[in-house]
Amino acid sequence: MSFDRTLIDFTDYAVGEHRITCPACGRGGRDKTCGLTIEHDKGVAHCFRCNYVESYRPEHRPLHRPGRPIIRPVQAPKHETLSDYWLELWSACKPLHGVALDYLKGRRCALPPEDGDLRCHPALKHPRGHVGAALVGLVTDALNNDPISLHRTWIQADGRKADVDPPRLLLAGHRKQGGVIKLWPDEYVTHGLAVCEGIETALSLAHAYTPVWACIDAGNLAVLPALAGIETLLIGVDNDPAGINAANDCAARWVAAGAEVLLTQQAENDINDALLEAV
Repeated sequence: MSFDRTLIDFTDYAVGEHRITCPACGRGGRDKTCGLTIEHDKGVAHCFRCNYVESYRPEHRPLHRPGRPIIRPVQAPKHETLSDYWLELWSACKPLHGVALDYLKGRRCALPPEDGDLRCHPALKHPRGHVGAALVGLVTDALNNDPISLHRTWIQADGRKADVDPPRLLLAGHRKQGGVIKLWPDEYVTHGLAVCEGIETALSLAHAYTPVWACIDAGNLAVLPALAGIETLLIGVDNDPAGINAANDCAARWVAAGAEVLLTQQAENDINDALLEAV
């Protein structure tokens, strides 16, 4: 089931909150970090694994209807590039300092250069009303470097994410596919590059290898195009089915293009988890 062609019929879940298998990344479970969370009364479905978000119009029908969920096309994003409003917000963000630095240090992350595409905002408003410090990553098209979205993570100085649900969000109505967060700018990329799914994972790998980019999630890592001039690609693999499959898909594409590809391996879910457990 592909990410951009399918959608659950939400009227099968007409009351309260439900968690089901995500049609985008295939993950499912009971906790808030896994699977598609459907909040029917609010008309929102969100996957905390791959950040897939869908809004819909709640309709109060029976909780379970016979038959299988229907499949229908997902609407194309409204903005192919970053809208003026969000470009202004990105410009208002500052180099990492204060709570953002404390958060990354609490996560045992390496710090990226100031001219990379990761900044912070001291008081960013969450759609649910929370206002607080946030990491803000500029998502650019991996091929042409066009700004296409922003990735926001609400954080605390002790290395934990803010107590808001969900703590990480991409912009609604903006394209994500094909995007990366270039934690190290293009000029740092010569013959080799490392990529991971998440920002914290990438900044953990950066202790051993730079430059490194974050691909946001497994779906984007899986389709990362092979880039001309890069001879070696190091992939920081998330140790779950979606992460492993995404890394293998990416590796196969780059190998076919003539690059040397190396993959990490750890018992923990990702490199940041391994780093935190080792300290």
